[in-house]
Amino acid sequence: MSVIRAFIAIELSLEIQNKLDQVIQLLRGNLDHVAVRWVPAENIHLTLKFLGDVSLTNLEILKKILQGEVARYESFEISVGDLGAFPSIKRPRVVWVKVQAPNDLAQLQRSIEDGTTRLGYSREERGFSPHLTLGRVSRNADSRQTNQVGEVLSATQVGFLGAMRVPAVQLFRSDLRPSGAIYTRLFSASLKSGSGSSNPISAR
Repeated sequence: MSVIRAFIAIELSLEIQNKLDQVIQLLRGNLDHVAVRWVPAENIHLTLKFLGDVSLTNLEILKKILQGEVARYESFEISVGDLGAFPSIKRPRVVWVKVQAPNDLAQLQRSIEDGTTRLGYSREERGFSPHLTLGRVSRNADSRQTNQVGEVLSATQVGFLGAMRVPAVQLFRSDLRPSGAIYTRLFSASLKSGSGSSNPISAR
């Protein structure tokens, strides 16, 4: 059976991507000798559901479910800013920027979770915490390097980076390459007042 790796996410505006890239370059410069895998700014999305392996035979059904769930909601605005880390600033493994949004985002994410669960995809056990991943600290990083990441994050002030209206939710294909992940936009499902197309569209 032919399968692809896929996820559902909100695509960011170019303005916000550029701001995130500036933050990444600042952190990279202060952590020059620490093993952190930084995410290219053009690959940063607000992930709503990681699906994993999706059979090509399920793809059209998945698109219909996604469109049906997303079409129930009005377009809303999100804002981006403030640094954080999982599991904590003192023990950072994932470096991220916070996303603030109305309750519509959480409701939308739950609807997508419910819809994909009905199709047989595993439900995420962790609660939804909207964020944009900037980088991941290497598993090979020692405690000194991990502490250094935490110190730099604590000392770096990142305020408001921008806001955008969310017109649609996208389905992406993820291809893992030695040079990094390649994301291809397969489908865009419009929110009620959004301007996105609900028809399949080609990748950027």
